[in-house]
Amino acid sequence: MYEVFEPQEARRIVQKLEFHYTPKHASWLNQVEIELSVLSRQCLERRIGDRETLELEITSWEKQRNQQRASVNWRFQTTDARRKMERLYPTV
Repeated sequence: MYEVFEPQEARRIVQKLEFHYTPKHASWLNQVEIELSVLSRQCLERRIGDRETLELEITSWEKQRNQQRASVNWRFQTTDARRKMERLYPTV
């Protein structure tokens, strides 16, 4: 931010942001893969002739999916992870 804005403006903007660091190797990637799979099956199962139509189809699908409040039912819990990968977790 400091490379683009004056110091006061950069600080003002940064104070409004909330950073969420996502791991590169965690369950959220599976959730993304599941959602992309649903998109593929529900929206992209046919040939779409041009980019504009593709964008409209995906936007429409996304709007409907959000209105339905669709979610991923993720059942893999921390205890499951600790059991499965116990060699990676320290013993307390």
